[in-house]
Amino acid sequence: MDVTQFRQTIKTEHGYRTPARPRLLAHYLPGWPPFIFYARVAMAFLREGLAGRRGALNNKRWLRASLSCMQAVESAGGRLSVSGLEGLSSHKGPLVFIANHMSILETILLPSLTLPFNDVTFIIKDELRHYPVIGWVMQALDFIAVHRKNPREDLKVVLDAGQHRIQQGCSVVVFPQATRSTIFDAKHFNTLGVKLARKSGVPVVPVALKTDFHGGGRWVKEIGPIYPERPIYFKFGRPIAVVGNGQAAHRSVVEFISQNLSAWGVEVRSHPA
Repeated sequence: MDVTQFRQTIKTEHGYRTPARPRLLAHYLPGWPPFIFYARVAMAFLREGLAGRRGALNNKRWLRASLSCMQAVESAGGRLSVSGLEGLSSHKGPLVFIANHMSILETILLPSLTLPFNDVTFIIKDELRHYPVIGWVMQALDFIAVHRKNPREDLKVVLDAGQHRIQQGCSVVVFPQATRSTIFDAKHFNTLGVKLARKSGVPVVPVALKTDFHGGGRWVKEIGPIYPERPIYFKFGRPIAVVGNGQAAHRSVVEFISQNLSAWGVEVRSHPA
């Protein structure tokens, strides 16, 4: 499926599911899935990273690269289930997407699911901008980077840079958890996304995701084992208006994520008060 076909599919069907097919290579050649996954992802990033260094990288190319990464996942035996995109189809204008964070997978796959509706940028940890190749892409796309050393400073960066991008018509993806985790703890899910949406006057969209298909590496988190037997889920909620101090919107986001993760068998340790 090419970019045009995929864009049309998710905009009309409001979701996507990996076609059923036997995973013979993953079953009989256990060393093959990681090889094909990393090889295809590396090629996608290298191609767009070089374009970025030439000043030629844009969201259209980034969408193509993200779709290539999705195809890399499927080539390695991964199965995706995407749902809930109705709210994006009916909404006009930028949004703040608020998602839980399990692995690097959501950072490279979410563009393929959000860019067909609107331009989008991500809030990322600054060290990713300095990685070879992948950093070239993130610098070229001007992702909003935080250092995670001074929470007050990070908040200012996100609110100022995020509002500026939203005023330009660009949506923003926020991962409020301090670090990636396969366990969801609502107490550690901060209100950064809601604060940005409130300041910018736009709705928030909760995104529940399960991406433990990709595991963190021992030395480099972005390079770890993959688990083809673990299904991948992305579920989007409908846009939620941020009213008053934003506490009601934050509770709605956390409840949406908690309920869907629980349904998928993910451990949810606590719930909002």
